[in-house]
Amino acid sequence: MTAQVDTTDWREHLLDRPEQIKQLLEHTHRIAVLGIKPNPDQPAYYVPEYAQKAGYEIVPVPVYYKELTEMHGEKVYRKLIDIPGDIDMVNVFRRPMDIAQHVDDIIAKNPKSVWFQLGIRNDEAAERLARAGIDVVQDHCLLVELRRIGR
Repeated sequence: MTAQVDTTDWREHLLDRPEQIKQLLEHTHRIAVLGIKPNPDQPAYYVPEYAQKAGYEIVPVPVYYKELTEMHGEKVYRKLIDIPGDIDMVNVFRRPMDIAQHVDDIIAKNPKSVWFQLGIRNDEAAERLARAGIDVVQDHCLLVELRRIGR
């Protein structure tokens, strides 16, 4: 008996072309927002707010702000793994150097994709996620891309 070998190159999970991003967003419905913040002047607040208004379900996962129990009308979760049900995307609002501490939790939750916001790039984390079969977008603004595809 011959062992099955996965011939899929993990790099195929690194998405950066406009058509790849458009397809990803069209197949995304539920977004966990890791690092969401309560300040309306910060992207970690208004980007998920925009996504919610565009029809996506938002699941807030603040890293700080332990007093928060709800954001954007949705229950707050402290860990990705505590979120009931499937997640299509984890939208990450963390500094590149802080992402590594979340990779195991992200892989355990097994979302279809992970989105590192504009200015956020961590190639090592992206490779680990891609090798786990998770699509990864780095250094792109979700709000800009949603507007680009007309959402």
